[in-house]
Amino acid sequence: MTSIQPLWSEMPLRPIQEEAAPPKPAAPVNPFTDIFASAIDAVKETDAQKTSMQYLMSTGQLDNPVPLILAANKAELSVSLLMQLRSKAMDAYNELTRISM
Repeated sequence: MTSIQPLWSEMPLRPIQEEAAPPKPAAPVNPFTDIFASAIDAVKETDAQKTSMQYLMSTGQLDNPVPLILAANKAELSVSLLMQLRSKAMDAYNELTRISM
């Protein structure tokens, strides 16, 4: 039987201050930009997936049409979500421009 070895003998020692410091972001975080960027990425991704499924279906490589229908619905929903986000952002902008100071 071997004896229990302490963990610190195998792990490299680092200063505690280095671990406690939070990483600094390279650019300022803008939640509106992040929301729209993720919505646009979702539209691109779902559209590519739908196009891929359409290709597979048209070439006969896809026997079951259900994945194509699901991919088309996902693409339609992601576009709809992006348009709703755009509409709400435009409504908010128009509301802010109507405020008189």
